[in-house]
Amino acid sequence: MSKVKFVEEDIKPDVTTDIVYMMCPMHLLKLDEMMGKLDDGQILELLTDYDGAIDDVPEWCEKTGNEYLGMDEADDHFKFYIRKKTSKKYCPVPEKDYERCMQYCLDRDKTQE
Repeated sequence: MSKVKFVEEDIKPDVTTDIVYMMCPMHLLKLDEMMGKLDDGQILELLTDYDGAIDDVPEWCEKTGNEYLGMDEADDHFKFYIRKKTSKKYCPVPEKDYERCMQYCLDRDKTQE
């Protein structure tokens, strides 16, 4: 079930991460990585063109205890807003495979440019 929630006001993010043109599962890997760098209460803006993120980002927030503020649409990508509420990590890739998966995704994305 989709949890589409559009932002109703301008949100001023503390950090913006642009992963447009990166393939799945980069949206969750980068989201997990960037949230780990934020302090509680700070807001991340995640830019992606991956439509699977519409369901994945709210679910990730629910599993990690972070606050999903909503999304907005630009011409060619989505903007997701997440407020850090916890230090709990949830990564869809086992920690021992995280670096290898990140490198694979980055290499694959470079070949598709």
